Amino acid sequence: MKRKIINIDSQKCTGCKLCIPNCPEGAIQIIDGKARLVSDLLCDGLGACLGHCPEGAITIEEREAESYNEAKVMEKIVEQGPNVIKAHLQHLKDHQQTKLLEEAIAYLKQKNIPVPEEKSPAHKHAGHAGCPGARAMQFQPQPEKDKEDLSGKRPSQLRQWPIQLHLVSPVAPYYSDADVLLVADCVGYAIGDFHKEYLKGKSLAIACPKLDENQEIYKEKLVAMMENAKIKSLTVMIMTVPCCHGLWYLAQQALQKSQRKIPLKMIVVSLQGEILREQTL
Repeated sequence: MKRKIINIDSQKCTGCKLCIPNCPEGAIQIIDGKARLVSDLLCDGLGACLGHCPEGAITIEEREAESYNEAKVMEKIVEQGPNVIKAHLQHLKDHQQTKLLEEAIAYLKQKNIPVPEEKSPAHKHAGHAGCPGARAMQFQPQPEKDKEDLSGKRPSQLRQWPIQLHLVSPVAPYYSDADVLLVADCVGYAIGDFHKEYLKGKSLAIACPKLDENQEIYKEKLVAMMENAKIKSLTVMIMTVPCCHGLWYLAQQALQKSQRKIPLKMIVVSLQGEILREQTL
């Protein structure tokens, strides 16, 4: 069958192993110093490992591959203990894979293995190992002050962590069916009311089209947001300086590559925070 599955570029891979703890199914192993997909059966194609490769070596492609097999995955996972089982079930919940979650729980019950209890923390986070600063988190909205009251502190409108495009997973739960704001790093410093006027109610990703390396992975992540997370819209906010327009070009290329079309908007900001131009595709 033809389906979405990860692809690992061996030329870019340095064997750093950061992707391994971020693959809940255990589909990736280091072989001969490089990360390898050990079996199509173990890769669900959801891309939980995408945001954790510092070299941008992991992308999602669509090709002929064996069907993903949840039972085979559970065979491996139960050997690793209850913490890994819990992280895998949370991974399926975060990506709204109801059918696979039911299959995983059925497997545990069939083997008389306790199903981990679900807790309700103040914020949700997917099972994560590796850099603590890249752990996915989703925040509860903070109460908003009276619009006419400009005194005191305004609450943050940030809904998630991380936000840097190299670090985020394009299929994180906070991108699912969301209006996404893709912002050049400097924009948030130029616009005084960025949180109130633009960030409120949106999921965020930030990037610098001039200084960031491995930007090809940015395009792949945006495509994954459009096709897999099924985002509702993408608004790109850039500064008026010429180099900043690279982020807009990346977004356009991603939309052209994606089989699913969504509204795409650009907002150009002056160095003093004024809106100079808006364009919608």
